[in-house]
Amino acid sequence: MAVDETVTTDQETRPAASSWWQRPVLSRVMRAGVLAGTILLAGCPSFAPLDTSIEPTAIAVNAPATQVQPDDPEHNRIVASYGGVYTDPNAATAVARSVGRLVSASDDPSQSYRITLLNSPVVNAFALPSGNLYVTRGLLALANDTSEVAAVIAHEMAHVTARHAIARQRRAEAAQELNKAVAGALQDSDQQRLALTSTQVSLARFSQIQELEADAIGIRTLGRAGFDPFAASRFLSSMARYSDYRSLKPTATSNRPDFLASHPSTPERIGFAIRAAREIGAPGIGEQEREAYLQELDGMVYGDDPSEGFVRGRTFLHKALGIEFSVPSGYNLENTSKAVLASDASGAAMRFDGVSVDPATALPDYLRSGWINGLDPGSVTTTTVGEFSAATAHAAADGWTFRIGVIRAGRTVYRFIFAAQDPQASFDAAFLETLSSFHRLSPSESARLRPLHIKVYRVRPGDTVERVAEMMSGVDRKIDLFRVLNGLDQADQVEAGKSVKLVTDQ
Repeated sequence: MAVDETVTTDQETRPAASSWWQRPVLSRVMRAGVLAGTILLAGCPSFAPLDTSIEPTAIAVNAPATQVQPDDPEHNRIVASYGGVYTDPNAATAVARSVGRLVSASDDPSQSYRITLLNSPVVNAFALPSGNLYVTRGLLALANDTSEVAAVIAHEMAHVTARHAIARQRRAEAAQELNKAVAGALQDSDQQRLALTSTQVSLARFSQIQELEADAIGIRTLGRAGFDPFAASRFLSSMARYSDYRSLKPTATSNRPDFLASHPSTPERIGFAIRAAREIGAPGIGEQEREAYLQELDGMVYGDDPSEGFVRGRTFLHKALGIEFSVPSGYNLENTSKAVLASDASGAAMRFDGVSVDPATALPDYLRSGWINGLDPGSVTTTTVGEFSAATAHAAADGWTFRIGVIRAGRTVYRFIFAAQDPQASFDAAFLETLSSFHRLSPSESARLRPLHIKVYRVRPGDTVERVAEMMSGVDRKIDLFRVLNGLDQADQVEAGKSVKLVTDQ
């Protein structure tokens, strides 16, 4: 959450960009105090080229000198929504290591690209039709070698050269016109819904076909550039493990066919990528460049940007604001630039943010000021949370049940909003437990709070996964996270002499 304590309550948007991976974020978005029913989707890692004119913040690949990279009005909005530009020359070098080769091996070597590294822990990358490509530092942290990053870039290059975004936009516009025509021609509402669903299925399948086409083109480009063509399937598998880790337990639903999804299911993507790689050669061909890549990651920021606070397990701490709170067991906590979000397996969700409110405005009056849809005025109650004055209320709107708590700290009012469509018996208790956990950081707690970063460690003889994972600090579920970050299955062990990634706040 941003230090300036200003909060935008409109739903966060994502660019209409080609992306390689799409997964549901483990939280939902609040809008004017009401939880929107739509789950945010991160884009998917995408791919595109770069060149040798490397800046700490961006990498530009210009083909012929006469070709100028077009300005893209989406650029500033994308950078702002993903935490700004990540300035790290070593990370930029890690990305640039593969780009020149990919450009030369691509289907259109004359295409110009520009890559921007985004200061976001989210594992994501995407490309715009203009050739602008965005890669998050979260994706770089998950990748284990240059060939895996090259696989992401090659995939997004394929979206750009195949003009997928333009084709998808045209198909969507045609579908919209068709829906209008159907609505005017059909009087029966059931027939209208059936026709609309059919159109949505057709559009989704069109997007799925584009993704598989970009996979195939990207893997061929990867092979022509001399990289390991199996890197794409390897990274897809890492992303699947990361998604399971983030959701606390593997979910069978992510592997089920979804006819309205814009991307094929994960097993379908991985199987397709393996088959495409086998058409190029057997496993073991092509370069991976693991050691060189990991050395470039050494010291890179991991997880939340320090200026937006820290998530440590189920606890959120903000050094600059001097505050801390925790969510109950079973909730997965996530920090974003606009708010702190959490959700549990039952579908309950939480949003925490801060806004500036005139100290003369009483908290009950603030709750009744109109920013909460469906507020029950009679439920507004004043209370205290430690040293702070606070107030709580109930609300219900659009099938959602809400518990709202506000806490005053000077001119800032911190807001906790819990929401559920089908509240469980633990819903009220979870809200009260979280609200009551809010407190100031002590000077000693604040002094101990340090950002996480990647540390590269060379495995020694006798080391085990358990022993090496224990070297990490500032994180929970160390063994699970260590395996995910290093692309290790449950049965895999570490190899002496090879480098691995650790996460530490030391």
